[in-house]
Amino acid sequence: MFTGIVEEVGTVARLAPQPAGARIEIACRAVLEDARPGASIAVNGVCLTVTSFRAEGFSADVAPETLSRSNLGDLRPGSLVNLERPLSPSGRLGGHLVQGHIDNTGEFLALDPLGAGNWWLRFRVPADVERYVVPKGSIAIDGLSLTVAALEDSVVAVTIIPHTYQNTALRARRPGDRVNLECDIIAKYVEKMLGPLKEAKPALTMDKLRDLGY
Repeated sequence: MFTGIVEEVGTVARLAPQPAGARIEIACRAVLEDARPGASIAVNGVCLTVTSFRAEGFSADVAPETLSRSNLGDLRPGSLVNLERPLSPSGRLGGHLVQGHIDNTGEFLALDPLGAGNWWLRFRVPADVERYVVPKGSIAIDGLSLTVAALEDSVVAVTIIPHTYQNTALRARRPGDRVNLECDIIAKYVEKMLGPLKEAKPALTMDKLRDLGY
């Protein structure tokens, strides 16, 4: 489990195709402080298992489904990526609950300056993601916990503060780039639990009202 608070911006050193999926090598330092083979690290919001590490980075295997569902397959040597280690039991939940399981990708549209180092980020989301997006709710984009400021015609807008701009890979995104999206897991659980109730509840009709004495 992650929080969507990026710890470090890493750099892709290599993305090597495998018979099934690919192997990615990330150059980084801060997230390796307590790393070991088998540990989890979120790369652009995708939870990956460390297969090996060295002083200047780590390697992880990427499954075929992950390549098709996320933007990891779009990465090239030199690409910047957001990195985060899992939340420790004693840690603070600074963002929101992020699983590291990408729901779909969206289209990066624009990052417009607002002044004083602040930015207005807009990205388009597919229908299967938009249903879970609400104003003032949370969404993870490339593993970064963000608060929805506006939603109109499948376009989500959020404000990026100077610290976020300077310390994440968002500054390297360009219009048309794919970005990883993860919806708030709580919204999906609520929908799942209310589904059977909605289907089981009979419609209120005039005949039903008469039967009830109205």
